[in-house]
Amino acid sequence: MATIKLESALYKKRKSANAIGLALSMAAMALGLVVLLWILFVLLSKGLAAVDWNMFTRDTPAPGSEGGGLRNAIVGSLMMLGLTVLVSTPVGILAGIYLAEYGDESKTAEFTRFVTDIMLSAPSIVLGLFVYAILVAPMGQFSGFAGSLALSLIAIPVVVRTTENMLRLVPGSLREAAAALGAPRWKVSLMITLRAAKSGVITGLLLAIARVSGETAPLLFTALNNQFFSTNMSQPMANLPVVIFQFAMSPYDNWIRLAWGGALLITLTVLIINIVARVFFREKSAGH
Repeated sequence: MATIKLESALYKKRKSANAIGLALSMAAMALGLVVLLWILFVLLSKGLAAVDWNMFTRDTPAPGSEGGGLRNAIVGSLMMLGLTVLVSTPVGILAGIYLAEYGDESKTAEFTRFVTDIMLSAPSIVLGLFVYAILVAPMGQFSGFAGSLALSLIAIPVVVRTTENMLRLVPGSLREAAAALGAPRWKVSLMITLRAAKSGVITGLLLAIARVSGETAPLLFTALNNQFFSTNMSQPMANLPVVIFQFAMSPYDNWIRLAWGGALLITLTVLIINIVARVFFREKSAGH
């Protein structure tokens, strides 16, 4: 009888601790959701009021002037993101292939993984200062190329790590079957394993784009800003993150309104990218 009572008391104690832990977890989740929904509500209410045709067809206004839009900032951000994708995609994917397919016992691969982990955890402003020191300061001017380089240094580690992880999920029997047919190792890596992990690699690339699309600190030290419309990547270039940063702190109502519109535009872009990435990831999971 004593043993049964002891077990019953222990069961009730564990049940109570479980209930308390579950309640605290639910409360923390509810608090996080409330804060998130509040932020989204404020962003939507203020951002939608700023979205109109002029925001996409007119350039950023001068101080004190009325109206204006974000055309030059939108085009500048798209150009820098496009160059970032062109740089980070081949570098990140090829580095991930090397780490997954050739780097099991390589000192170079261990060092590469170490550097990749450091870059993943490094503050973005540090990478911006690095590009400023090696490119902007020697050239004597800010530029869109410097901004793309800073964004690429943020995106490449994400692509490398995702590509390596996705390739390691490909069964070894697939590689062995291709090798048994006489395919060289480089062709197995590029034509077999990479194709099998295509959805996961694309997911990593999309997440890297979402990661860098709202970065402000690196662009303050590299691309800076440009009030006028320009497609010259060798000159200072307008971009949404820096325009939002500058306009949000201004005393002009139309600037603040445009800052809310730009913030909503970036948020919706990141949301769409994440939805697309999750769809790709779901397809990969279903394929396995």
